[in-house]
Amino acid sequence: MSFAAYKMMQWPTGVEHCASGFLTHSRADLASHTIIPPPDDDLDSDWAPRPRHPSPLPNLVVTAANVLEVYIVRLQDRHPSKPSSARGTLLDGISGASLELVCHYRLHGNVKSMAVLSIGGGDTSKRRDSIILTFKDAKISVLEYDDSIHGLRTSSLHCFEGPEWLHLKRGREQFARGPVVKVDPQGRCGGVLVYDLQMIILKTTQAGSGLVGEDDPLGSGGAVAARIDSSYMINLRDLDMRHVKDFTFVHGYIEPVMVILHERELSWAGRVAWKHHTCMISALSISTTLKQHPLIWSAVNLPHDAYKLIAVPSPIGGVLVIAANTIHYHSQSASCALALNSYAVSLDSSQEMPRSFFNVELDAANATWLSNDVALLSTKTGELLLLTLIFDGRVVQRLDLSKSKASVLSSGITTIGNSLFFLASRLGDSMLVQFSCGSSVSMLSSNLKEEVGDIEGDASSTKRLRRSPSDSLHDMVSGEELSLYGSAPNRTESAQKSFSFAVRDSLINIGPLKDFSYGLRINADANATGIAKQSNYELVCCSGHGKNGSLCVLRQSIRPEVITEVELPGCKGIWTVYHKSARSHISDSSKLADDDDEYHAYLIISLEARTMVLETADLLSEVTESVDYYVQGKTLAAGNLFGRRRVIQVYERGARILDGSFMTQDISFGPSNSDSNSGSESALALSVSIADPYVLLRMSDGSIRLLVGDPSTCTISVTSPASFESSKESVSSCTLYHDKGPEPWLRKTSTDAWLSTGVGEAIDGTDGAPQDHGDIYCVVCYENGNLEIFDVPNFSCVFSVENFMSGKSHLVDALTKEVAKDSQKGDKGSDAVANQGRKENVLNMKVVELAMQRWSGQHSRPFLFGILSDGTILCYHAYLYESPDGTSKVEDSVSASGPVDLSSTSVSRLRNLRFVRLPLDAYPREETSNGSPGQHITIFKNIGSYEGFFLSGSRPAWVMVLRERLRVHPQLCDGSILAFTVLHNVNCNHGLIYVTSQGVLKICQLPTGSNYDSHWPVQKVPLKATPHQVTYFAEKNLYPLIVSFPVLKPLSQVVSLVDPDANHQTENPNLNSDEQNRFYTVDEFEVRIMEPEKSGGPWQTKATIPMQSSENALTVKMVTLVNTTSKENETLLAVGTAYVQGEDVAARGRILLFSLGKNTDNPQNLVSEVYSKESKGDVSALASLQGHLLIASGPKITLHKWTGTELTGIAFFDAPPLHVVSLNIVKNFILIGDVHKSIYFLSWKEQGAQLNLLAKDFGSLNCFATEFLIDGSTLSLMVSDDQKNIQIFYYAPKMSESWKGQKLLSRAEFHVGAHVTKFLRLQMLSTSDRTGAGPGSDKTNRFALLFGTLDGSIGCIAPLDEITFRRLQSLQRKLVDAVPHVAGLNPRAFRQFNSNGKAHRPGPDSIVDCELLCHYEMLPLEEQLEIAHLIGTTRSQILTNLSDLSLGTSFL
Repeated sequence: MSFAAYKMMQWPTGVEHCASGFLTHSRADLASHTIIPPPDDDLDSDWAPRPRHPSPLPNLVVTAANVLEVYIVRLQDRHPSKPSSARGTLLDGISGASLELVCHYRLHGNVKSMAVLSIGGGDTSKRRDSIILTFKDAKISVLEYDDSIHGLRTSSLHCFEGPEWLHLKRGREQFARGPVVKVDPQGRCGGVLVYDLQMIILKTTQAGSGLVGEDDPLGSGGAVAARIDSSYMINLRDLDMRHVKDFTFVHGYIEPVMVILHERELSWAGRVAWKHHTCMISALSISTTLKQHPLIWSAVNLPHDAYKLIAVPSPIGGVLVIAANTIHYHSQSASCALALNSYAVSLDSSQEMPRSFFNVELDAANATWLSNDVALLSTKTGELLLLTLIFDGRVVQRLDLSKSKASVLSSGITTIGNSLFFLASRLGDSMLVQFSCGSSVSMLSSNLKEEVGDIEGDASSTKRLRRSPSDSLHDMVSGEELSLYGSAPNRTESAQKSFSFAVRDSLINIGPLKDFSYGLRINADANATGIAKQSNYELVCCSGHGKNGSLCVLRQSIRPEVITEVELPGCKGIWTVYHKSARSHISDSSKLADDDDEYHAYLIISLEARTMVLETADLLSEVTESVDYYVQGKTLAAGNLFGRRRVIQVYERGARILDGSFMTQDISFGPSNSDSNSGSESALALSVSIADPYVLLRMSDGSIRLLVGDPSTCTISVTSPASFESSKESVSSCTLYHDKGPEPWLRKTSTDAWLSTGVGEAIDGTDGAPQDHGDIYCVVCYENGNLEIFDVPNFSCVFSVENFMSGKSHLVDALTKEVAKDSQKGDKGSDAVANQGRKENVLNMKVVELAMQRWSGQHSRPFLFGILSDGTILCYHAYLYESPDGTSKVEDSVSASGPVDLSSTSVSRLRNLRFVRLPLDAYPREETSNGSPGQHITIFKNIGSYEGFFLSGSRPAWVMVLRERLRVHPQLCDGSILAFTVLHNVNCNHGLIYVTSQGVLKICQLPTGSNYDSHWPVQKVPLKATPHQVTYFAEKNLYPLIVSFPVLKPLSQVVSLVDPDANHQTENPNLNSDEQNRFYTVDEFEVRIMEPEKSGGPWQTKATIPMQSSENALTVKMVTLVNTTSKENETLLAVGTAYVQGEDVAARGRILLFSLGKNTDNPQNLVSEVYSKESKGDVSALASLQGHLLIASGPKITLHKWTGTELTGIAFFDAPPLHVVSLNIVKNFILIGDVHKSIYFLSWKEQGAQLNLLAKDFGSLNCFATEFLIDGSTLSLMVSDDQKNIQIFYYAPKMSESWKGQKLLSRAEFHVGAHVTKFLRLQMLSTSDRTGAGPGSDKTNRFALLFGTLDGSIGCIAPLDEITFRRLQSLQRKLVDAVPHVAGLNPRAFRQFNSNGKAHRPGPDSIVDCELLCHYEMLPLEEQLEIAHLIGTTRSQILTNLSDLSLGTSFL
């Protein structure tokens, strides 16, 4: 193997940066595009208690490593539509809030810092905000949201790298941190600190100076985002600043003012006796026009551990300096400080600092402002603290700190609007929290209308004070917020604000993954083979830290819990239908609430030549004989009509309407009018789509029939839509879409939306359908690939797209484009396809399945899915975009130019409707052979309270819709699935039925306990401690793991641990009496042995093995040793430990062996120690080598044999590794990874009992993890390092450059962009028989490496054969230019080996990056064909290679 592919399987989840801003809407927009009735006169509307439209909330932007996501925050009001949807408590009239995804991007680079640039302008501002991202070294990208593409667009790029900017580094190669960006609160400029000393000032375009004025409606739909105009640089070294720690922009100055925290001379905790208070802050006034920056004020003598600046919002102004033990406030006129613990010292001991009432350390805090004088601090232990500024006018008198709730360990925190904040976390789940501010008098009862007595003269604030709390909550006023207590000087302790919090939503995080283990699931199937066998396994990961520590159980595929299964060969389809005998005809809306809980009545099963009907009461019993269903042939579809009062069953030649088990109408499909002359009676129905009260049929002759139901008589009649009679184009697939809900969504996109919404439902009352049903549309795709949407039953075209199947990134109504340009482009496109098509059979591609669905949720938008005949799935999400120029002229010219559509005058097109294409991450491509049944989409509304669709076929998958994003979870356990339907009855609550290709019908439920809102379904087992390493004991299905937790100890005990000579009786001379009683936290370790719970509930701790005090467990491993006395294999649990006692004591350790579960009758004695021995060094890695135990202890590696009671050494190796971090073994080869000295490759020879060094890497490398990569008969060595790279080495003693075999040669290198902490070697799955490889060939003995990272991402490195690699590599080179990369980042630069300034000889480029290759499928079909043609291959060949790769690695 010289070639490999790098593939991500789970993207980073640990959120590092968060910010909020008005990206998708401006402050002046209403949050939703609803049309509100005109207000009455002003006074009345302010005083009325009726719910008003709240001012919109800003968006939330989060980044996790290289993932960027923009969310919109949705609030649930106090009157939820369903009582069940009200989550948690009612706070300020809001019952809940949730995050909904707007867009999601994976960048080619890790975000180092982020800020939101907002141009002020108050509530009425139409301007929007932009996102500024910075990337490693000195790249800055500015992104803005573009309505027309429903996504982010780069507005400017600034790069300060490369030869012409080399002087900025001043000869340095390594920098402690990447660029840091901060912005001026009024949006006049931004500042980016690069290379630690260069400040780049980004000047923003001022309103009105650009081409587009402030109120000009033409600029991109009336919304102009903040943009960067130009930039210039300030060298801080010229201002005599050498060590910049932080900077920020402060509020309340006419020009932007930047405050910089810097250290004049470096100091650290060990030198505080000589040097302390070394930091200072300097305020520079930035004049962007003159490019001058005079110093306006400064403050010196800040503590050496100050590290963060926080700008205080106006009207107070100034800046807070956060240090580890103190908080300081400074402004031009005043300053004050607060000591947080006894380590805080003032500059001279004469004056005493005011102290907080409790001790706390703030040395890794994050902060945000809840109001203009209350800051929320999140500490390193996850506590939330409230810091109140007690002020008079603009002078801050003192600071007051109070404890609040405990929460997650945060990496960032941001306020959203004025009632929510978001806690970002890398170590736990990120949370969206609502807060409500009350005085010490409780104000939390939600219906309390708080009237505040003294009202300032400001008119707008009077309006705000008069409203109920739920309204004042949403008001975002520029710069100031409603404070219940003015700034009266009589603020005493009692007037301390009290805040109440409610967690409203959370984003799940599985990082940081320190270690993982591969074990069997509880419901594993022992008989499974091939790919289905993979769903027997799960990954148990150590993730999180401290109180957020947990075990994450990850499974890539879903394995439903089977309730019952029966053999049922030859099944073609299954449907469940409802029937209530005494169903009321009157109010359709009153029964909508209990619709979800209604049980199904019948299960209809279609076989090859007959149909079975089963009753789904308590038992499934066959009633085929006693019902009037059509049972003589196969059924095409069945469903409910007329508000579930009737059942319709459609078969090839006709349809039946049934009331329960009695037939009320039978219809046969005759020939349509146009066919009558030819006399062909043979048109059979091929596919059916049901949307009450219509049924759409696609006939075998390519025409369409519509069955129209009449709700008053409950009968149906067959019609042929007239518009299809004339057209000769045959239909390849079609579906009905029912736009349900109180306000139908598609109606908003029509040209006269304002008409139809205001008037109500009177317009479409003509067709006699129940009024609250919303609209019904018919989506049709023709053989030539065009797509049209018609409204039903008039069948006038409301939306059309040319060449839908090419998979463009956006779909726009064909009539809105300019006619001339369009016609030329169309011809060229079809020519190109035909040209390429000669080389490749693309011409017979067509859309074989269509579905359109809008799932529940007030703001949800419809999705459109299409499946092509080659197995590609196109997935589109609808959005609303009102193009700024009126397009009616175009429409007139079109209808004038010819008889396009005679009814176009009466119907309004959905002109503002657009679709954006979404990538489906993990979906496995179908292999299409003509014999196999194709993929089929079955939509479900509630299976275990999830909604989405199920993709049946040979690669079945669940696609769940959560937060308006699609989550794809494959289902591997049954091979291909022919049919799927939902079932809800007494024994199967919101479950499902599916039929496998082996002819087994299974009734199942979705496994509970897993969270499906993640790339892989995840189950979290909280540990409340930090997990370090986990291993798996297969015989008993146990997971032993190392955990550590902090314990408070008196300082005297800690000192005696470190210094054993100190006499315990006497007082230690170094400690005064005050310090004797101080407590200090020490981590204590233990090994827990945990067992998974059968039902997916909480795991149980079966036993714990405590370590001694100050002893750290470093490694835990299940090892198999040969007992030399009894000659039997024993599986033991081995633990290696080290005593950590400070830098003055030589490290010692212990090796411990335990046997698990010898006597099963007594659970207490599950674990028994069989051996324990002290070792001279720390025991940092263990492995079993051919029945012997290999121990890395300190700088020695020793091999021991096991006698049953003793370990006796038989061989050792003494080359100078400093500290072994990982040991891997294959046969008799040993791979050692060292903390600094890279890797060593050893072999063990039995006959001479010796460990030989075969070769090593002579470079220095800080290893994180190592593993062997096996490809057939080739053995390679994989290593990951602290610079987020991976390298592959190989041993080639015959090569001259290997120095006669001493040196390991580099085979590949790659920058992953995350710290890889663990590799796991798994055998690759055979993809298919088409490779024609025999059973003994190289193809079978192929292993991929699954890896986990500290960002919470999981990926794999898989070996490739050379021809595939060459093909994919040339494709990758083309894609670097062919794909527009978000934020202007270059994928090649990102994947370059990062040596952090050390000398490094570049290795071969033999790893392809699937993160870039996955963009190929998202390109339009014409471009895919062209690129494939350019690199001399075919599209199908490339797609086959990619799908083989994803199949070969579809583990778990």
